[in-house]
Amino acid sequence: MACWAAVALLGVSCGGAGDGDGDGASVAGGEVERIGVPPDEAEAVAGSLSAFGWDLYRDLADNDTNLVFSPHSIGVALAMTRAGAAGETAAQMDDVLHLEAGGDPHASLNGLDLSLEAAEGTKERPDGLTAEIVVDVANALWAQEGFGFESPFLQTLGENYGAGVRLVDYVDDHEGAREQINAWVADQTNDRIEELIARGVLSGLTRLVLTNAVYLNAPWEHPFQEETTAPGLFVELDGSETMVELMSISESFRYARAADLQAVELPYAGGELAMLVLVPDQGMFESTASSIDASAVGAIVDALEPVQVGLRIPKYEFTTRASLVPALGALGMDLAFDADRADFSAMTTEAALFISDVVHEAFISVDEAGTEAAAATAVVMDLTAAHAEPIDLIVNRPFLFVIRHVETNAILFIGHIVDP
Repeated sequence: MACWAAVALLGVSCGGAGDGDGDGASVAGGEVERIGVPPDEAEAVAGSLSAFGWDLYRDLADNDTNLVFSPHSIGVALAMTRAGAAGETAAQMDDVLHLEAGGDPHASLNGLDLSLEAAEGTKERPDGLTAEIVVDVANALWAQEGFGFESPFLQTLGENYGAGVRLVDYVDDHEGAREQINAWVADQTNDRIEELIARGVLSGLTRLVLTNAVYLNAPWEHPFQEETTAPGLFVELDGSETMVELMSISESFRYARAADLQAVELPYAGGELAMLVLVPDQGMFESTASSIDASAVGAIVDALEPVQVGLRIPKYEFTTRASLVPALGALGMDLAFDADRADFSAMTTEAALFISDVVHEAFISVDEAGTEAAAATAVVMDLTAAHAEPIDLIVNRPFLFVIRHVETNAILFIGHIVDP
C-alpha cells in the first residue's frame, strides 16, 4: 500500500507590465541536485509547519464532511513562494508559517526533506517479514519562456528544493502548459491527483507555476488481518448510526488518555512514520476540532505509552478539494493576495505579481495493509498517562488523524472522519 503527498505549487501571473527581457535569470533545466545540508534544524521547522497545519485545520474543519490535507505540502509551497516575497508581504507569510525571524527556512526545509527521505528503505517487521518504505520529495518550476526571474530566487529554490526550471508558454498556450503541469502532478501522485489545475485557472497573464510532490509508501508495522474486518456501527455527529467496515487488531500500541479524548499511534513499518488517531469522547468532537493546536497534540504525543490495545477502526477512502485563499487570508496572509499591495519583488522585477488562488486537493485511503494518500496544492499568482491493563478502543464515532514523521514530528497529513 502506498501513500503519496504532492503539491502542485504556484501558478504565477503578472498583474502589471507586459513581458520584457529584464535583468532576471531565465534558466531551463530538469531536476536540480540539492546542496548537502545537515538536518540539524529539521525539528524546529517541522514544529513551525505543525503549528501552521493546526491553525489551518481549525479554519478548514467542516463538521459535516470528512477532511484531509497536507500541511507539509502547503507549507513547502508557501515557503517556496516566500523566497520571492519582500517587505510586509514576506513578514506576513513568515508569521502565518510560524517561521523564526532571521532564520533560513529554506535550508531548514531542505534538512527536513533529507530527514524524511532518510526514513525510506527496507524495514523488518516484528512478524519477521520485510516491508518497503519509500519517501521521495520533488519540486519544479514552470516558467514563462523569455520572462526574467531574479537569480537569488532561482538559486534558493534550486539549492534547497531541487527545483529545476521548465519553460512553457502561458502567453500563447496556457492550456498546453496546464496539461504539462497536471501530467507531472499525476505522475508524482500515481494518478491520484489527475487534474489539480482546472481549466480557467491559468491564463495569458500567468508567468510561473511551482510544483512540489511528496511520495510516501507506508505499509503498517502491524498489518490488520482482512478476515478480522467486520461490519460495525458508526455513530455520526447528529446521533444517527451507519454501518461501516471496522478493521480489528489486538497489539501493543502507544496509547494515551487525555481529558476528553483517547489517542493511539499506529506505526508504519520501521517505526519512523506513524498515524496518530485522536478519538474525542462522545459529544466532544466539535469542541476538540475547534480548539486543538500543536501544543495540545505535542502534549498528547509526549503522554503516549505502550499498552495492549484491542482496536477496531473503520476503513475509509475519500478526497478533499478546497481553495485556501479565505483560510490563509484569515490567518493574516492577506497582502499576498492583493493585486495592488503584494510585494514579490524578490521573485522578479519585470512585473508586479500577486497570488490569485491557492487550490489544494488531497486523497487518503486506509485499509488493512496501510495508508495511501496524495495531496496537491496550486498557488496561482496573477499580472496521557500509562495504562497497565489492556485497552479496548472502538473507533465508532468521529475522530481525527495525523500522519507524522516520528523523529522530527513533521506532519505530512491532518484530517478527520465524520462519515466513513
